[in-house]
Amino acid sequence: MTLQADRAPDAAVLAEPVPAEAPATLLVGPLLRYVDATSATVWVETSAPATVTVTAGSATASAPTWGVHGHHYAVVVLEGLAPASTTAYRLDLDGAVAWPPPAGGELAAALAGLPPSTIRTLRRDGKLRLSFGSCRRTAGFDAKGLKAFGADALVQTALQMAQAAADLAEATHGRATTGSGAGSGAVEGPARADGANPTDGPATWPWPDALLFAGDQVYADEPSEPLVERLEAVNRGGPRDGVAGQVGTFEQYTWLYHEAWTVPEVRWLLSTVPTAMLLDDHDLRDDWNTSAAWREEASAQPWWRDRVVGAFGSYAVYQHLGNLSPVELAAHPLYTALLAAPDDRARSAVLDEHAWRADTEPASARWSFTRDFGDADHGVRLLAVDSRCSRDLRPHHRRILDDTEWAWVREAATTPPPGGRIDHLLLASPLPVLLMHGFHDVEGWDERLGRPREGRLGRWRSRVAETVRQAVDLEHWPAFRTSFDALVELLGDVARSPSAPASVLMMGGDVHCSYTAQAQLHGVDHPRTAIHQLVMSPFRNPLHGALRLANGLVERGPLRALCRGMARLTGLPLPAVSWTIDHGPWFENGIMTVVVDGREAQLEVDHYMVRRGRVLRRTTSVPLTAPPA
Repeated sequence: MTLQADRAPDAAVLAEPVPAEAPATLLVGPLLRYVDATSATVWVETSAPATVTVTAGSATASAPTWGVHGHHYAVVVLEGLAPASTTAYRLDLDGAVAWPPPAGGELAAALAGLPPSTIRTLRRDGKLRLSFGSCRRTAGFDAKGLKAFGADALVQTALQMAQAAADLAEATHGRATTGSGAGSGAVEGPARADGANPTDGPATWPWPDALLFAGDQVYADEPSEPLVERLEAVNRGGPRDGVAGQVGTFEQYTWLYHEAWTVPEVRWLLSTVPTAMLLDDHDLRDDWNTSAAWREEASAQPWWRDRVVGAFGSYAVYQHLGNLSPVELAAHPLYTALLAAPDDRARSAVLDEHAWRADTEPASARWSFTRDFGDADHGVRLLAVDSRCSRDLRPHHRRILDDTEWAWVREAATTPPPGGRIDHLLLASPLPVLLMHGFHDVEGWDERLGRPREGRLGRWRSRVAETVRQAVDLEHWPAFRTSFDALVELLGDVARSPSAPASVLMMGGDVHCSYTAQAQLHGVDHPRTAIHQLVMSPFRNPLHGALRLANGLVERGPLRALCRGMARLTGLPLPAVSWTIDHGPWFENGIMTVVVDGREAQLEVDHYMVRRGRVLRRTTSVPLTAPPA
């Protein structure tokens, strides 16, 4: 099996709705989103209104689609699944099989080498494999696309999973197949009923149990070349003329998701591995909510309202609703309002109003969420924090999370699930908390320099700081020092707890390089709780040239000392945490996997490079917790 598909740049289909009188077809999906011990949610977009039915073994569930802005969606809640089981599933539209795609079609042929799509309910053995990363540009897999953007970590992950399944099948049964295949139109029954990973075993590459997208999985401001041409054709001459090559409406955001999620290998991956998703700036627009000055300038543009409504509306539909459990989904105010609306026009108005308020009144919508893995004896909490849209940008009160959002995060970090425990707290933020030290100091220097001051000199300093902030993207946690200090204090509270977790793993992306850092809190003895920053970026959007050089040098002696000196000149105090970049930085496309086994955890770091056969390279494995005594 090859480890990189070679296709033309426009091979990812930009699907468009077809007339409603035609039979419904599957445009995007299925996406397996939330999975727990006995239930799962499956998200789809269809070409026309339909009844969507998902069947997995003896469990079946149906839901009608609902429409907004001429598009049709459904989130099917499947219940009654066996705990700790692996079951292939089928999806029907109005009684006709839509997934696996019927044999003989183009999509079925593209998926022919991939195993059947399955639903794997939560394990009961205290083990978890959670993969994550961020920053994925859409481009072709011809020589031009590979040279510019490299291998696609999601495509490579899917192919590696398929190869592992084939290897296991051959070792177990003496054959090199894994069943009927994702593109065959057939469905098998339960594959495993013991909770084991379907590729556990010697000489295999175990499948992830879940996948976290930590932001920037679509690029509204940097679309692919085919999409830029399409956008310019419709945006020229109107209010979006100045940004004609960027995405600016709900309809145009759908083109982004269609392009990103219909690459065959990625489509299969999303149909098989449960996903959690966070947004960052490129899901909306580069540098979103950097500062009050940025927001004042951007919101005055003629394209602003369409961009806000399209960005948040599409994010809610394509990404956020799938983050929710069935109980949360049934109570979610947007989802219930969409289902209750009398027609598509009313639903579109509901979605647009929600999207606009989410930006103008951040407390009206929360994009942060939790997802718990394990059981009463073994608990892992993924706490996914929106570090982009709930900011307080008032110059005298800058916060990366406003007071409402921060109160929710504190409670989620310190309150275990009913009857459960938190052995590992996975604190995910698209923006890393612990940067390389030079960047940390420069961001703190800039915020300190830019504090509002009276007088000509004070105003000049503020303008200089704002110019530098926007020019070099100084907008991470250290650029909001009050929030940074509050998070460090929260880490101390978690580590001092009588039921302290074995690890707090801060997971991030955004910065287009990957690294790990081990942290030590000042004034807090936490031998039972290891604290690490884990950064994986990009999936597919590598740094080049001077930016790569800067990232490689900023942690070294002279430049690091210079940055620290700048921070001291402004009176910036040292943080109450120390950290060491112990692995990295790396600049290749890749993916990280947190591997949990009871109270132990380790990290697997994989990178994909276009050279010598374009194969996976296991960069390193990092123990994250001390083994039990």
